[in-house]
Amino acid sequence: MQARHLRAFLAVLECGGIAAAAQQLGFAQSSVSDQLRGLEQELGVPVLHRSSTGTAPTQAGERLAPLARAWLDLDERLRREVAGARPRLRIGVVESLANEWLPDLLTAYELGAAGPGTQLEAVLTVGMRARIAEDLEDGRIDLAFLFANGVPTTLPHTLIGQDQVTLVAAPDHPLARSGCALTREVLMEAEFLVADNGCTSQYLLDQYGRDLAPFTRVGMITGSTAMLRRIVANGRGITMVPRLVVARDLADGDLVELELSPERSLRLARVGIEARWRVRLGGMDEPLHALVRLARRHTPFPAPSASGAPAAQANADSPESARAAAA
Repeated sequence: MQARHLRAFLAVLECGGIAAAAQQLGFAQSSVSDQLRGLEQELGVPVLHRSSTGTAPTQAGERLAPLARAWLDLDERLRREVAGARPRLRIGVVESLANEWLPDLLTAYELGAAGPGTQLEAVLTVGMRARIAEDLEDGRIDLAFLFANGVPTTLPHTLIGQDQVTLVAAPDHPLARSGCALTREVLMEAEFLVADNGCTSQYLLDQYGRDLAPFTRVGMITGSTAMLRRIVANGRGITMVPRLVVARDLADGDLVELELSPERSLRLARVGIEARWRVRLGGMDEPLHALVRLARRHTPFPAPSASGAPAAQANADSPESARAAAA
């Protein structure tokens, strides 16, 4: 089994076609086709179905995909271990945490804050929540940092901390210029903007916003959290996000926090920051968990203690307990 054949196969799955995969890999299309033929001849079954509309995996190809990723991961780890290189950890993170939180965490890690013997080479993937979650499920990344949105996962995970929920607008937005604490009636006239389906801003609006104003108008800004922040800063609508997402905009004066009437206050509303990871990472195991432990010390607010959540759940979600369960 040749690694280049498996890489070509996975590239075709990710790109949806041989031509696009060849461009991604930097090969001629004929070379990728030859590698795929070699793979199918070695396995004795077709793994791709080719048609005029694209290329899709056969049933055998669907079974092969996770095994191919695992095989290539093991091949890379073997080569790095033998060469004495630092283990490579593929980290996926949502855009909002990548901009305002992860750089400081990784800097602290590189400076040895996690302790001796935990060095690693970090490879980052930044994207919207759905993509990061899918990459982790499919084995394209090893560790993910996400804002918790109430959707359960079967992967090992732990709540590492929390962030304050805040409602923001542009300084010249009518609600910001009113000078009054906002009531439900006023909020019901506003347009709430969210970044995408399933994103943190949509989850927070569903979780808290419906209590503030149950019949609000919702606008979808498909693209990125950065686009959402800029559009709100330009005066269109308001948005509800973790404070980390807009910390720089608030400090620069591009956005302001809206004051709510006491019965509508978000003072106690917080959203969790979650770490999820893959099991059985071999030599990567200790550096990964050291990074998760360090991450707990770098969140705006700590995760709820056992007194605020069932102790059994808190223990089950800890990195050490999850690692023992996966052993």
